[in-house]
Amino acid sequence: MSHQIRRGVSLYSFQNDTFLRHMTLEDCVRTCAEIGALGIEVVGEQSFTGWPEVGMPTAEVARWHALMERYGTTPVCHDFMLDYKRVKGQVMPFAEQVASVKKDIDFGAALGMRFIRSLVSVAPEVLVACAGYAEDKGITILLEVHAPLHFDHPWIIRHAEAYEQSGSQALGFLPDMGMFVHRFPRVWKERFVRNGVPRHIADYIEQAYQDRVLSEYVLLDVQQMGGTGPAIAMAETLRHNAAFEPKRMLDFMHRIHNIHGKFYEMTEDDVEYSIPYDEIVAVLKQGGYQGYICSEYEGNRWIEDAHPVQSVEQVKRQHRMLCRLLDEPIPAALQA
Repeated sequence: MSHQIRRGVSLYSFQNDTFLRHMTLEDCVRTCAEIGALGIEVVGEQSFTGWPEVGMPTAEVARWHALMERYGTTPVCHDFMLDYKRVKGQVMPFAEQVASVKKDIDFGAALGMRFIRSLVSVAPEVLVACAGYAEDKGITILLEVHAPLHFDHPWIIRHAEAYEQSGSQALGFLPDMGMFVHRFPRVWKERFVRNGVPRHIADYIEQAYQDRVLSEYVLLDVQQMGGTGPAIAMAETLRHNAAFEPKRMLDFMHRIHNIHGKFYEMTEDDVEYSIPYDEIVAVLKQGGYQGYICSEYEGNRWIEDAHPVQSVEQVKRQHRMLCRLLDEPIPAALQA
């Protein structure tokens, strides 16, 4: 292979299975190992009891390391949640925000992670203030670039400028592939129809997205078509999602160290219905990206009202696709 792109999974992909207790943490890790997705990303609150309220879950951290050794997997990233508005209308003081991020740096280091994921809403000044502490712990803080933001958004540019001015290599980006929704996901459309959107309005919104019509115009048109409630909500998705260009990652590649492989629906042909992964992987190869693409399945919330959520099957389909795009042999567990 002429690249250093590796396959991983965010255990967030299995949120339905873990919430319903259909899968344990070990089940999740074993599943990833079986399909050759050896990089493991976690959301601490999902996988570790009581984190962060109860402090460091020492016994569970020890068990985590035992699982990593048992299955030959690699800790990649801890996705932390800075609740900087703890009370409605009251922003957490700057010093408390910094202290909270440092607590997650400690947790990521305890798990053996190289990276921790910051929500895109966190101010650059907070992350810059934590950079030295992160360096000492061997951690790089990655801001998740998540729709509706993108690499040309002023907030992301502000972060990029702050990182460069800091001179620290402990600050970077984690692009979420949900920035590149080039076709309106059909699982979204069908959920909105089940929620009461008239089919002709749903068809119009889908086509408007395909035609890249300005979202404000779509909202006005839907209202004039008599759309209310769910129809307005469906039109509002056009404000949050857009078909940005994967090639914009190239100018930021020196600070991109992990990828969220967001997907909503993998078809039976192992293709993501709405996100052009062939273009995305080509850009990552062109930019010399070195790191993991970690699956992040979020189609569950769009189908769970009407269909069984098959998270494992969906993740397997994505990794068959990634094997093809990354020129990797398909593991036996993915051939079934």
